Amino acid sequence: MVSGGVALLFLVIAVVFIILLTARANMNAFIVLILVAYLYGIAIGLPLTDVVSTIRSGFGGTLGYIGIVIVAGTIIGTILERTGAALSMTKAILRVVGRQRSSLAMSIAGYVVSIPVFCDSGFVILTPLNKALAKDSGKSMAVMAVALATGLYATHTMVPPTPGPIAAAGTLGADLGTVIGLGLIVSIPAMLAGYIWAERFAKRYEIVPQLEETYEELQQKYGKLPGAGRSFMPLVIPILLILLKSVAEFPTHPFGSGSLLTFLSFIGDPVTALIIGVFLALLLVKQGMRKEAMGDWMGDGIKNAAIILAITGAGGAFGSILKASPMSSFIETNMSGLNLGIFLPFIISAALKTAQGSSTVAIITTASIMAPLLGTLGLNPALTVLAIGAGSMVVSHANDSYFWVVSKFSDMEVSVAYKAYTTATLVEGVVAIIGVAILSIFV
Repeated sequence: MVSGGVALLFLVIAVVFIILLTARANMNAFIVLILVAYLYGIAIGLPLTDVVSTIRSGFGGTLGYIGIVIVAGTIIGTILERTGAALSMTKAILRVVGRQRSSLAMSIAGYVVSIPVFCDSGFVILTPLNKALAKDSGKSMAVMAVALATGLYATHTMVPPTPGPIAAAGTLGADLGTVIGLGLIVSIPAMLAGYIWAERFAKRYEIVPQLEETYEELQQKYGKLPGAGRSFMPLVIPILLILLKSVAEFPTHPFGSGSLLTFLSFIGDPVTALIIGVFLALLLVKQGMRKEAMGDWMGDGIKNAAIILAITGAGGAFGSILKASPMSSFIETNMSGLNLGIFLPFIISAALKTAQGSSTVAIITTASIMAPLLGTLGLNPALTVLAIGAGSMVVSHANDSYFWVVSKFSDMEVSVAYKAYTTATLVEGVVAIIGVAILSIFV
């Protein structure tokens, strides 16, 4: 087997290779990660049979830990979208914040909706309401679009059950309840940074919303929406159960060490909690649509999850090959003096995100790279997940599909989107990593 220094050099080459194939050649990330896992294993001198077995075990082990959670979370998001529950949650937030602060309301709505719903889908779902409120309040569409987009981005990259953070938690062995709790804390200032940037900077660009429906017409179109309390339940209940499990398993055992602990550990396991969330989401479906929801909607959710599952498994395979390399010992001996700490996963993730565009690919790839280094660098797994998520916001530009969703659905010129939205993602990511760095002092 090669030396640790050579293994590290090969990792740098592998990352460049991943970027070139995904960004330039537009090759699917699943094939790229599996191919790179093979090439890296062979290059560092692993026996050929070990290369295959390591890739297979890494793929299966990763999906065995978080596969069901990703599928269940995606199904919940699909049902919330199709039943109008996402709009119901947004209207509830609007009532609390007030229509006069419509941009803040949309930022908060994006923050909530993107926990189970992909940010691209969330932006599309909420755009008609966003445009109606822009017209109603007299705000530029640039302000409203950036506020909504950054609100969605904050939880999309940092708070499970969004697939990226779940996959990173699984790869790094982080407690999911801890990731959710800390992620909710760190993502709030990140979301507010995006909102403030929208109000202070994006307002320079006047974009008149191309209104299709007024706020009142939009409400009439959707008809009777699910109640706000019922709409929040499929999201809030699983998160609370997962958090309860984490608290119950603290070394101090605040709920004792008997049957209550066993019950909370069972019901708060991410798999159990998210399956409960699926059935709570089904309660939102109108009587005449239940058959379609249990068949077609769930099927669509599983299809949407399939791509993420494939990339996540491939990332786990690559991570297993990295763990088998002598790279960790070399870094411990020669690079520990750099003291990058929690900023290292942020830098790697930001470089990958900026170069190839996909936040999810950046999160999964960076988690695979960091997994064998956690012990060496002494990093907290949950904080590492959040640092990776912060990096995956920096920066969203033309190679990111979300950039085009935000610009096209908001009638933004590309040049304006770069000035107003791309800069906002940079600010949001930097604020997020500062929050993670502050947390690392106490956690």
